[in-house]
Amino acid sequence: MDRNGHDDVTDLPFRPSVGAPPGVEVLDFAGLLARAHGHGVDAFAPLRPAFHHLITVRSGTLRCSLDFTGHTLSGGDWLWARPGQILQFGTDLAEARGTVVLFPSGFLGSPTVEAARVDQPAPRQPLVPRDEDQRQALRSVLDLLESEHRRLAELPLDVHIEVVRHLLAVLVLRLAHLRGAQDGDEAGSEAYRRFRQAVERDFTRSHRVEEYARQLGYSVRTLTRATRAVTGSGAKRLIDDRVLLEAKRLLVHTDLPTNAVGERVGFPGPTAFARFFRQRAGETPAAFRDRARGGPG
Repeated sequence: MDRNGHDDVTDLPFRPSVGAPPGVEVLDFAGLLARAHGHGVDAFAPLRPAFHHLITVRSGTLRCSLDFTGHTLSGGDWLWARPGQILQFGTDLAEARGTVVLFPSGFLGSPTVEAARVDQPAPRQPLVPRDEDQRQALRSVLDLLESEHRRLAELPLDVHIEVVRHLLAVLVLRLAHLRGAQDGDEAGSEAYRRFRQAVERDFTRSHRVEEYARQLGYSVRTLTRATRAVTGSGAKRLIDDRVLLEAKRLLVHTDLPTNAVGERVGFPGPTAFARFFRQRAGETPAAFRDRARGGPG
């Protein structure tokens, strides 16, 4: 069972704060800490939100981790945490200044979700504007979103929600198409996109590139080339990374025995899982669980 008595990872649901319009919240870092306290959530613990976080720093630095990879954000940097990813803030959240936009995927319209690939993790994080013009464009949209979000009483509620929805759409579209945000993931990488989708669907039952190649109608060489063009690593590494990530998520957010975690991610026995985890993570599953639960990433 997990720490709340369950044997599955439980996502933290989106719950609007009192007095906030439904569907989106725009907060400074102090407001985020207050919101977490009001919902009975430890803001510095590893969390798996069921909604998006758009995080940007105005001044100072912010340490955080996303799916167990540490990042340090400075002024103008952005981090986009998608639903289901493990997000953990460092204690400097209380010292840095910045903004966090929270929203569930269903708040945006389908054309925006598709154009921005909202429900697909960005291959590269954090998202860093390439120049001052791009940084200022993002800042201008965010400032307008913040301003309109506060003006709840000036328009009928349904109109206010639509105004905020459209401004949020502009922001996520700009973030999704920063240079580097989707490098190599354009129309010419159909093989990579199909492979990544298949891995996301089937990684708990298949760890072999050959099986995905046969299923998708590509050669192993084609999948390896397509994956390396986007990620810098081969197709087998993409599969292993996804398996390892899910194993880490289960180790942190459930109390399943380590052998049961291995079964969940497709290993025939505890020895094979322990060997894989040690080779890929550099420590045993139990050691990772203890360390990951012990403090901020």
